[in-house]
Amino acid sequence: MPLRALLLLVFGVMALLPAATLSPGAFATETLADSDRSDPPRFEWPLPGRPDVVRPFSAPLSPFGPGHRGIDLVAKPGTPVYAASDGVVIFAGRLNNRGVVSIDHQLLRTTYEPVEPVVTKGEQVYAGQQIGTLRRGHPGCVPACLHWGVRRGTAPTEYLNPLPLLTAHTTLRLKPWPE
Repeated sequence: MPLRALLLLVFGVMALLPAATLSPGAFATETLADSDRSDPPRFEWPLPGRPDVVRPFSAPLSPFGPGHRGIDLVAKPGTPVYAASDGVVIFAGRLNNRGVVSIDHQLLRTTYEPVEPVVTKGEQVYAGQQIGTLRRGHPGCVPACLHWGVRRGTAPTEYLNPLPLLTAHTTLRLKPWPE
């Protein structure tokens, strides 16, 4: 196949894909280390297994408007809570009479509540590392729920639905065209 036709095919396929599926490292070679990519972090479940979502994400229409800026995951009190990705703890303590842990993942920030933190501010944490223990106290949840939020930026803050960030990273690869 002539080079021009191959390039037209590649650009045609790229135009059909949503922009979110392509990233600067999308056509990287197998040897490219994950740390060399500029992709946003992909997250693991912050609770053991695959917990049920009892209240979904509902984006606010304005920065201070009503909405649900995260998801609620049902679990028993005392369940370990894990860091969803590598990062640095930027807050671990009580806020509005609830235990909260917040982790900076460079591009994104995750928040977990109500938890009894087992980490401290400034501590480096890794995906799957226990950061706290789930406590009762999230409104409308029986026996208990972890409210897990993700946001991007600081001003204005953009709240994101954590569920799409749980999906496995897919890398597109071009294969040689058979002659």
